[in-house]
Amino acid sequence: MIDKTYESLERAVADVHDGATVMIGGFGNAGMPAQLIDALIAQGARELTIVNNNAGNGDSGLAALLAARRVRKIICSFPRQSDSHHFDALYRAGEIELELTPQGNLAERIRAAGAGIGGFFTPTGYGTLLAEGKETRLIDGRHYVLESPIHADFALIKALKGDRWGNLVYRKTARNFGPIMAMAAKVTVAQVAGIVPLGELDPENIVTPGIFVQRVVKETA
Repeated sequence: MIDKTYESLERAVADVHDGATVMIGGFGNAGMPAQLIDALIAQGARELTIVNNNAGNGDSGLAALLAARRVRKIICSFPRQSDSHHFDALYRAGEIELELTPQGNLAERIRAAGAGIGGFFTPTGYGTLLAEGKETRLIDGRHYVLESPIHADFALIKALKGDRWGNLVYRKTARNFGPIMAMAAKVTVAQVAGIVPLGELDPENIVTPGIFVQRVVKETA
């Protein structure tokens, strides 16, 4: 019997190793798997490469992971905002590496990894520092930059509901990067508000099929 449910958040992230590349879903706090991040902090993995839309808000979630100095590098599109003080301090001290990627490029690089695409050409970033060292090409009179896919060892995402096969549905915009990150990682761990019996999820509403999810864990109250 296929059963991908885990009894605890801690067990679901127990094998995240030092130096792993970890995708973390969320657009700011919307859709961020905060409880999985807390479990990862307690687990102790270090020298992580994090892929996320931004670089943490305030003192919780991803920001707490940065504050614990567990992150070696972050790949994101929006590293600075009014409450990104942990990232700001680490970056100014030279204690974290930043790979800045425009938001559309970030999403497409993640999607490309999941779709098995070796790379793609985009006009975004051409002629800027973001294109330095990258292949460029003139296509139909327009300049493009070659961007590479982003693969991950683990993806930590948040969904509204899941079943024991790993099928997931999301709550509105909390869906954001979750579906494409699930496709781009070797191991996807989904934090869900509720685990429902097999067959209860309407197949027409399932956004992430269970084939892309290895672990499902119910968040605590």
